Amino acid sequence: MLEKNFSGFILETGTDEAGRGCLAGPVTAAAIILPDHFENQTLNDSKQLSEKTRALLRPIIEKEALCFAVTHLFPDEIDEINILNASMKGMQECILKLKHTPEFIIVDGNRALNAKLGLKNTFGKQFTSDEISLLKSIPNQSIIKGDGKYLSIAAASVLAKTYRDEYMDQIHEEFPMYNWKKNKGYPTKEHREAIKKYGTTKYHRMSFRLLPEQLTLDFFE
Repeated sequence: MLEKNFSGFILETGTDEAGRGCLAGPVTAAAIILPDHFENQTLNDSKQLSEKTRALLRPIIEKEALCFAVTHLFPDEIDEINILNASMKGMQECILKLKHTPEFIIVDGNRALNAKLGLKNTFGKQFTSDEISLLKSIPNQSIIKGDGKYLSIAAASVLAKTYRDEYMDQIHEEFPMYNWKKNKGYPTKEHREAIKKYGTTKYHRMSFRLLPEQLTLDFFE
């Protein structure tokens, strides 16, 4: 089983994101505080779990959690502030949504959660000075491959992945030719061939290299 706690604080929050490398759809972040008694032998980095296992774990995680939050950041915001900043901002927004204020935050990756706060952008949530102060006040630690080491980060990764997959399944119905129900917006050969054939949609990230040749693309509303 993965480790329960990194800091020793009771209200330790794990946070992670899903969809950073996709060509279409949001980047989705999650944050969660698990109770001290929480145990699960199956829970792991969501990328190491099957879709069926993730679906089974999600209601268990949601029922057992002291609190959790999930946030989508959409392509217009990703294109404006870049995917790395959008990923971090999504996790920051999740922290602010939690019912309990974390005493400590552990985040998957190698970048401090409060590395950039209060970015001035056109799209999405704008942080208030009080929210920025709160985020700055909470100690946090980035942990490389933390989603395979700590239960709370793994739980956040499962929530982020399952909520994002649900969203991609929904928008698949609007643009079935890209087969987002299967590829979830990742840069598969099939997805890129569809972009080449049909052009782009409002769900595509225009700051990403959608095609290796960077051909001129049509745009669907």
